[in-house]
Amino acid sequence: MGFGLASWSLFLHILIVCNLHVIQFAHGSGARELTNKHHGDQLLDHIKLYDSQRHPTDDPAKQDHVHAHHSSHMHHMDPSSMIFFTMKDLKVGKTMPVYFPKRDPSTSPHLLPREEADSIPFSLKQLPHLLEFFSFSPDSPQAKAIEDTLRHCEREPIKGETKLCATSLESMLDFAGAVLGKFQPHFQVLTTSHLTKSTTLFQTYTILKIPGEISAPKMVACHSMPYPYAIFYCHSQESENKVFKVTLGGENGDRVEAIAVCHMDTSQWSPDHVSFRVLGVQPGTSTVCHFFSADNLVWVPTPVPI
Repeated sequence: MGFGLASWSLFLHILIVCNLHVIQFAHGSGARELTNKHHGDQLLDHIKLYDSQRHPTDDPAKQDHVHAHHSSHMHHMDPSSMIFFTMKDLKVGKTMPVYFPKRDPSTSPHLLPREEADSIPFSLKQLPHLLEFFSFSPDSPQAKAIEDTLRHCEREPIKGETKLCATSLESMLDFAGAVLGKFQPHFQVLTTSHLTKSTTLFQTYTILKIPGEISAPKMVACHSMPYPYAIFYCHSQESENKVFKVTLGGENGDRVEAIAVCHMDTSQWSPDHVSFRVLGVQPGTSTVCHFFSADNLVWVPTPVPI
């Protein structure tokens, strides 16, 4: 099982090219400057973005920052929670407020090669050592982010979920291959692509084209986590999910080719999950769909040519 026919060593030096976007995974220099102020500032930026990207298996205790209930008055909602919708919304002309966090890839933490990542402890038990290693004081926001990420990664999966916090590109590919390989030995990565340059994070978007469903008997979603170097929370669920490419037009002229996932069974989710507050529904009573930000990844089997 693997990503095409490319060898792991070669793959570390090339781009992962997907249908919608191109992502370059930098490597080799990641941990050499992990303790400097620059990476501390990167982590602070990532903390802010992560608050808007919590996915459906997040601990509801960590969602208290969303003080909102379903209402027609969208100005009462935390804008960063406005990524959710339902299957019935997937139609041309539908308008909805959407928050797309944006990060500059040139200043974002990089994925480390496995050898480098494996040399750094990644465990809550090692938190004091990690804070010393990264030169963060225990009461700093960076320390809190590191602790939260480690706790999240060590939390037990919900029923029907398989999960891994990938600390390297190789570990991410191994996990995706293990989950998807039974369906197709080759797989591809999908990401949201911003077709126009803009600093606008939250605005009303209109669906411009018929959303295209991407055939995927199984998928692996990988969400970036706040940490001094790139960590991705990757997970897959046994319940049915549908993947879509959605072309969106913003009220300021922005164009986005967004990846969206619709979860068909939400019965195992916490009733306190933010999506239910935004949509005004209960677990198991409705589909829940959400857009992916550009730095999150969706792995799916590569279609077999007929």
